[in-house]
Amino acid sequence: MKVLVLGVNHKTASVEIRERLAFNGPKLEEGVLALRQLEEVKEVAVLSTCNRVELYACVGNTAAASERIKDFLAGFHGIKRAEFEKSLYVHGGPDAVQHVFRVSSSLDSMVVGEPQILGQIKDAFEFALAKKTTGVLLNKLMKKAISTAKRVRTETRIAENAVSISFAAVELAKKIFTNLGGKSFMLLGAGEMAELAARHLVNNGVQDVMVVNRTYERGCELADEFKGKAVRWEDFLREIVHADIVICSTGAPGYVLLKEQMQKVMKERRQRPVFIIDISVPRNIDPEINKIDNVYLYSVDDLQEVVDTNVHGRKLEAEKAEMIIAEEMEKFDRWMASLDSVPTIVALRQKAEDIRREELERLRSRLPGLDAEQMKAVEYLATAIINKLIHPPTVALKEDSEDRDELIAMIKKLYGINGEEE
Repeated sequence: MKVLVLGVNHKTASVEIRERLAFNGPKLEEGVLALRQLEEVKEVAVLSTCNRVELYACVGNTAAASERIKDFLAGFHGIKRAEFEKSLYVHGGPDAVQHVFRVSSSLDSMVVGEPQILGQIKDAFEFALAKKTTGVLLNKLMKKAISTAKRVRTETRIAENAVSISFAAVELAKKIFTNLGGKSFMLLGAGEMAELAARHLVNNGVQDVMVVNRTYERGCELADEFKGKAVRWEDFLREIVHADIVICSTGAPGYVLLKEQMQKVMKERRQRPVFIIDISVPRNIDPEINKIDNVYLYSVDDLQEVVDTNVHGRKLEAEKAEMIIAEEMEKFDRWMASLDSVPTIVALRQKAEDIRREELERLRSRLPGLDAEQMKAVEYLATAIINKLIHPPTVALKEDSEDRDELIAMIKKLYGINGEEE
């Protein structure tokens, strides 16, 4: 049996194609059960997220199975093969195993190191388990993928440090204020990036949110969303005194906050620190403000430098993660190779059991005078002898060795096992 992976992701397919191939809601159960009924598919699990749709299967013939699954996808989703086939990637054998390990470890994600994918892999596996569409091989693969991802997170720093502007803003805020809990925050303007940064700050414990917008109604909507209060544009200089953190993205053509104004604000604040992020392009906060004591002003370029540094750091950690994946793949390959021995071990045990049973029957006919206790002792002796005789070849078959195929052939010949294990 071999591992097969078919799928599309954010790198190979447009969002329209991914949406059409997605297994959402009832489609997931219907799809995974239907896939398992395909003659070529022995085990299957489906991962369907906004960024990828992937099928993990255990098959006998990867070429035949992949063709059958492509046909299934076309029919199941009502989409012509030609519309998605160029976006589809197909991995078999070791390449498939490596792909699953890289996906679970977030090395194949849009943002390397993001944590959500591991939870999505777990959910996909648990769903397949519940629907009984997996077996020995896929169960081992998925469990190994999950444990590999945990190893990557434990032994590397791939998930640390911000790799987006909004996360970088939160990271810098944490460096200035060790604890964001209880800090007050002002959102000046309503740019998309500023809103996202505001959400991250609120999620990290920032309270007393104030939203300032030239359109007061829009400010009220955002304030309700953040459970804060709306401030009219003409009042923001008075209210900024109460803000520990300010994110500005107004779209104004010039500065909306000057150095002289901020000096007055700091005097009223009694020099308590203020963290200001100016995401606006062109800048809306006077850069001279950064010269004021206890004012920490960052522009979008400053944040981008933080992001670029962190992205580079994650790339270095990703290299360590690839080494971990290579180690885990080797272990999985050894386990898969050991599966080749299982039919021979089963056949060897069956051969031994058949011999034991036949000889005991002969003994009963030759020595009819044996009572139940004596016969029980003879059966115990026969079982012990058989077990000791087949123990060495069984151990040898289970061991990891380069000559496993030759050993299997030799044991079959010595013990007269001719295709019985199939």
